[in-house]
Amino acid sequence: MEQQEQVIVVGAGLAGLNCAHHLAEAGVSVTLLEAADAPGGRVRTETVNGFKLDRGFQVLLTAYPEARAAFDYEALDLHAFFPGAFVRKGGAFHQIADPFRDVAGGSRTLAAPVGSFLDKARIGQLRYNVGRGELEDLWQRPETTSLNYVRNAGFSVAMIEGFLRPFFAGIFLEPDLRTSSRMLEFVFRMFASGDTALPATGIEALPRQLAGHLPDGVLRLNSPVATISSRSVTLDSGETLPARAVVVATDGQAAQELLPELVYPGSYGTACLYYAAPTPPMREPALLLDAEPAGPINNAVVPSNISPLYAPPGAALVSASTVGIPAADDETLDEQARAQMTGWWGEQVAAWELLKIYRIPEALPIQEPPGLSLPRRPVRLGGGRYVCGDHRDNASINGALASSRRAAEAAVADLAGA
Repeated sequence: MEQQEQVIVVGAGLAGLNCAHHLAEAGVSVTLLEAADAPGGRVRTETVNGFKLDRGFQVLLTAYPEARAAFDYEALDLHAFFPGAFVRKGGAFHQIADPFRDVAGGSRTLAAPVGSFLDKARIGQLRYNVGRGELEDLWQRPETTSLNYVRNAGFSVAMIEGFLRPFFAGIFLEPDLRTSSRMLEFVFRMFASGDTALPATGIEALPRQLAGHLPDGVLRLNSPVATISSRSVTLDSGETLPARAVVVATDGQAAQELLPELVYPGSYGTACLYYAAPTPPMREPALLLDAEPAGPINNAVVPSNISPLYAPPGAALVSASTVGIPAADDETLDEQARAQMTGWWGEQVAAWELLKIYRIPEALPIQEPPGLSLPRRPVRLGGGRYVCGDHRDNASINGALASSRRAAEAAVADLAGA
């Protein structure tokens, strides 16, 4: 394709970066505008006292098909989690493992006091059900809430409350499992068919790699956008940039502010607390879930157990996350989290240094039924305007990448036909 007039992409998160890459690959001249001082959007990593702090607990599911196409996994130097989780119940942590990838752990899972033997057999049945057929078939299955889905699958109250609710609440960032069952099936299939992983140097390696694919001069930082029209973008500074097409690749709330006709259902939030510890409180590279929470923390992990580069030598990094944004101020939230984790790991917690608390109100778009009855919302809005992001497909890294590819393909097709 011959060089086209410029397309402006607003927002250099994963969606915007991937969209700009696809446009450039198609021979389209593109400018990518980012309000912040670095690309990444919600996928950022900050270094504090030598520790790598992801802005909110995030992971990459390596089975995501769009991620496989977009990223060079070897260059990311991915480090995998234990395939399962440790669940806090009855004053102790119990291992729940994927028996297909951890045979020894499977026997410990059967003995764990989390649900019945029949419940654990139903986990295997769920794994089979979500894995059969083509991935696209999942988005055509009947849609209900995730809670109704697991109840209809025959899981006991003990299994739902002891594992499924805390596990999926930590993924969906809502405790009532109102999220679409289509999302539950998709996520469970991704967990079952690949690794849960972190790049060695932090989650920001994902947008850094995408940014590295862009031609020189495409990415423009510190450029917040005030308004857009069908043929231009006006920055907060007053500068107006003309374009034949504009793609809004921000989070849902910001997209709705720029494109008032968009219907955005809102977001769920989370808070993530990071602590520096002299030694790791556990050795396993695993996710911890509290099924009987005595405090605000839903899940925790020691990221330096996944990749040692998350902490300086001779130290450990502990991450603890909430479901929703706690009302407590940071000092109170820290006290409540420490009290809860002291119940897990004892008095060592008192000596930990609080590094930072991230409160992320726009962490994940709401996906309650019928939110995914149309699994791919339109990316072409008319008049040379397009939109992409995880609010247009599904609330995941895969969804952000998929919608951005679709938006780029739509813009390229329209430019070619104009």
